[in-house]
Amino acid sequence: MKSKHVKETEVPNHRKIGQELELFTTMEEAPGMPFFLPKGMAIRNELESFWKKQHQMAGYMEIKTPVMMKQSLWEQSGHWDHYHENMYFSRVDEQNYAIKPMSCPGAVLVFNSKRRSYRELPLRYAELGLVHRHELSGSLNGLLRVRAFTQDDAHLFVREDQVDSELSAILDLIHSFYSKFGFSYKVELSTRPEDYMGSSEQWDKAEASLENVLKNKGASYQINPGDGAFYGPKIDFHIMDSLGRSWQCGTVQLDFQMPENFNCTYINEDNKESRPVMIHRAIYGSIERFMAILIEHYAGNFPFWLAPVQVKLIPISEKQAVYAEEAKKRLEQEGIRVEVDARSEKLGLKVREAELQKAAFMAVIGDREIEQSSLALRRHQEKEQNVLGLDEAVEFLLSFI
Repeated sequence: MKSKHVKETEVPNHRKIGQELELFTTMEEAPGMPFFLPKGMAIRNELESFWKKQHQMAGYMEIKTPVMMKQSLWEQSGHWDHYHENMYFSRVDEQNYAIKPMSCPGAVLVFNSKRRSYRELPLRYAELGLVHRHELSGSLNGLLRVRAFTQDDAHLFVREDQVDSELSAILDLIHSFYSKFGFSYKVELSTRPEDYMGSSEQWDKAEASLENVLKNKGASYQINPGDGAFYGPKIDFHIMDSLGRSWQCGTVQLDFQMPENFNCTYINEDNKESRPVMIHRAIYGSIERFMAILIEHYAGNFPFWLAPVQVKLIPISEKQAVYAEEAKKRLEQEGIRVEVDARSEKLGLKVREAELQKAAFMAVIGDREIEQSSLALRRHQEKEQNVLGLDEAVEFLLSFI
């Protein structure tokens, strides 16, 4: 597949582009824990805002759980036996704590914080959870392989008769997300690993549920034997970028084990206790890794809504700087990200630098623009200009969002 974003001879590197566009950096003081710079935060905030809005519309409730919890919790969840070599630990008040490598036990505690009724289910909790996992120093790679990252988690607690409909809705939500970025994707069903919790009967039931939903959706999928999580089988989504590369991002996991480990119950229609089924789900996978993929997918030429600098205003000389600042304020009032390059440099240099910084639009401001109270907008890598009055320019730019 040939990229429409980059030349055939170029292979974009998110670390190089991230440095050139001042998106993020890494430092020896915190190996594997990236520092996000202001322009990188603009992209990250857009991704998180889009995530929150879509989840609110889909009936999810957002939660936030602690980054560090007692070791006993991780023993109860099963992570201690199956994952402790990848975890970080601390000791506080003579007690052992662990920094969370994933957010699911916290979501379980939220579910168990009150008595639940069947009428409340399905309960859909969404969390942008900061997690830490110990990765070997030699494997660290920009934003792709890190030790601290934010998972776009969701944990659903459902009745058994709701499993199929909730799984189907999750598949629809994932499809709508990837379509927004123009990604096609492949699907894998990962089955029981050698190191697993629970009974084989529960696993067979869970695997059958996932496969039935895929079949009912008419989805094309492959079986990935033995690659499920230790607590349940999963559906993995591998997105295809503009260079034809595959990246595993989204996952949907069916879990009968953790509700048993934590004695999760709800009161059923017969006024008796029943056990919910838990669904774990992520779409981006992690904000950091998804950003790395997007940086390389677009080669830094982000769509307008994600571009860290949406408009670069370039006054020809100092006498146009006042109008440039006025135009900047007008655009910023509408939430548009704007920079003004009022340096005493040659116009050609400032235009070339705006192109290298991949501003979505640039506008050179001369006397005519001041007289007409207008902007001559030009898209990145295009020659054609749109000369619009300031209010028209605002409407024009907002149409790209």
